[in-house]
Amino acid sequence: MAVIKVALLQMAACGNDQDANRSKGAEFCRCAGSMGADIALFPEMWSVGYSFFDPGKQGARESWEAQAVNQDDDFVVFFRELARKLEMAIALTYLERWPGSPRNSVSIIDRHGEIAMTYAKVHTCDFNSASEAACTPGDDFYVCNLDTDGGDVKIGAMICYDREFPESARILMLKGAELILTPNACNLGMHRIGQFRARAYENMLGVAMTNYAAPQNNGHSVAFDGVTFGEDGSTANDLVIEAGEREGIYMAEFDMDRIRAYRERGAWGNAFRKPRSYGLLTSLQVEKPFIRESARR
Repeated sequence: MAVIKVALLQMAACGNDQDANRSKGAEFCRCAGSMGADIALFPEMWSVGYSFFDPGKQGARESWEAQAVNQDDDFVVFFRELARKLEMAIALTYLERWPGSPRNSVSIIDRHGEIAMTYAKVHTCDFNSASEAACTPGDDFYVCNLDTDGGDVKIGAMICYDREFPESARILMLKGAELILTPNACNLGMHRIGQFRARAYENMLGVAMTNYAAPQNNGHSVAFDGVTFGEDGSTANDLVIEAGEREGIYMAEFDMDRIRAYRERGAWGNAFRKPRSYGLLTSLQVEKPFIRESARR
């Protein structure tokens, strides 16, 4: 199995200018392709630059919703054709048109230009009425088989706030994910990065996250391979790459043979779990001090 190269496309958006974002994204994809990337990963909701609306302004929400696209629209079709021309998979993010309110979505486009899967963010940021509380949340997590030059890889996806809930990555691991792609749009500090590292560690898989560059956010796109111990028990370095704050293409290289060998012998993942004791995790009850009124009320 060859190394799988994930290009973290750390960019600042051109506001909500969809045409400009498409052009800039295409330029970064072409550069990633020339660098030998197998997959190019966009930051969150790239089509509109993770922009929202002023809830106090009449017609603002309707104008924002009108920017949503579906898989047959030019924005997505363009990147499907680009993926085929570059023979490189593209994890494309966009505001997806959906019955009712739009979704915050990522489509995994394979190197043949076909959509292997589309995932909509489950854990929308419902605490903010001016942002993702206006989105329809996804209702499940998905894993697809991605064909690459180096062989097939089981790919999962989660988006930004999803990674702050251990259940997201856990479900993807249980569904067979070997590598989780994570578009992001927030400032990343040591706690969020440490949390993301833990997702790789506890599930024994690779994780790759692309964030917006400064000044939009603070960059620090990052990847971990989840391999924390060598065959002899010695501590291994699981950090694959961490970017600075500037725009750029940061190549995360995952040795899938190394990851798979580690998954064969490690004690984490699904090796010694006790699901019969986890019933409370599916309870819908929320107790103090965690009771909140969301923007959805």
